[in-house]
Amino acid sequence: MKENDILLGGFVAVHINDLDEAQMAQIEALLDEGDNDLYNWLSGKEQPPEAHDHDLLAWVKKFNNAL
Repeated sequence: MKENDILLGGFVAVHINDLDEAQMAQIEALLDEGDNDLYNWLSGKEQPPEAHDHDLLAWVKKFNNAL
C-alpha cells in the first residue's frame, strides 16, 4: 500500500542509522502484517495488537505526526 510506504518508508529513510537490530526486526515484523492493519496502526485509527504495541511504533507515529 502506497500510504504505508510513505509512513514507514519515510521514517526508515531518516532514521536508518539510528535503528538497532531489535528495532529493524520490529520493522520487518510490521511489514509482515496486512496492509490495512499496518495502515490503521500507523495512522492511529486502530490500536495495534500487543506484539506490535512497542516504542518503535510509537516513534514512527510521532515522526509522521510531526510532518
